[in-house]
Amino acid sequence: MTSTEASSSQEKAATLRALHVPGDPLVLPNAWDAASARMVEAAGFPVVATSSFATARILGYDDGEAAPVEDVLAAAARIVRAVSLPVTVDVERGYGLAPAELVERFAATGSVGLNLEDSDPPTGKMIDAAEQADFLAAVRSAAVSAGVDLVINARTDSFLRPVGSPEEQLAASIDRGARYVAAGADCVYPIGAGDPNSIRALVEGVPGAVNVGYGRGKLSFTELAALGVARVSFGPTLQQHLYDKFASGLLAAVASDETPFVL
Repeated sequence: MTSTEASSSQEKAATLRALHVPGDPLVLPNAWDAASARMVEAAGFPVVATSSFATARILGYDDGEAAPVEDVLAAAARIVRAVSLPVTVDVERGYGLAPAELVERFAATGSVGLNLEDSDPPTGKMIDAAEQADFLAAVRSAAVSAGVDLVINARTDSFLRPVGSPEEQLAASIDRGARYVAAGADCVYPIGAGDPNSIRALVEGVPGAVNVGYGRGKLSFTELAALGVARVSFGPTLQQHLYDKFASGLLAAVASDETPFVL
C-alpha cells in the first residue's frame, strides 16, 4: 500500500467511525458485489457495507465461512475499486486467520471496516466471551502495529443463538458488548435484537455505539434513532427481496411468454 493509499484509507476509516452517532444512525443497505455497491453510492448513502450471507451466495457458497477467504477478500477488493466511499465488510469470524494475517490481508483490499461475530460460523456454537474479547483485542493490536485504522463492528449472537430466557439473552448481550468495546471494538451489533425495550437497554448498557438490524421495518428509522441506535443494517434482506422478485415475477413472466417488456 502506497502512502497515498494509506492516507486515503485513514481518512475513510475516520469518516466511517464519525458516522456512528447515537440518535442519528448510519443506515447501511448492505451490498454484495460491485454493481450493487455502485447503486448504494448512487442513491446517496455515505458508506457501503457487505453481507457475508449475500456475498457467499453470489460466490456459489453457503454462509458460515464456507466460501474460500481468498474469494471473499477478492470480492471486497472489487467493491472498493468500484466506489469512492468507505467500505465495511462482513468477515464472519475471520475465516480462521490469525489476527495479524487477518489485518494484513483485509487492509490490502482497501476496506476500512469489518464485522466480526462471536459464534462459530460452521457450528453456531457461541464462543466464550473472554476468548472473543481477546480475539478482538488482538485484531485491534495488530491493526495498530501495522499502522492500519480499522472500524470494528463486534457482532454478538446471544439473541441469534438463544440460550436461557430472554432476560438472560439480553444480559449476555450487554455483558459481551461491554467486553468487546473494552477490547477495542467501535460498535456492537446484537443481531436479532428487535424489541424496543431491549434495544433501549442495550444502548444504555453498552458503552459504545450500537448497531441493530432493520428487522423488515418493524421499527422505523425515526423510532430506532429515538432509542439511541447508532447504526442500522439490512444484512441480506435487500438481495433476497430482489431475488424473490426475479424468481416470482420476471422468470415466471418469461416462462409464460408474458413478459412486460421487449427483450
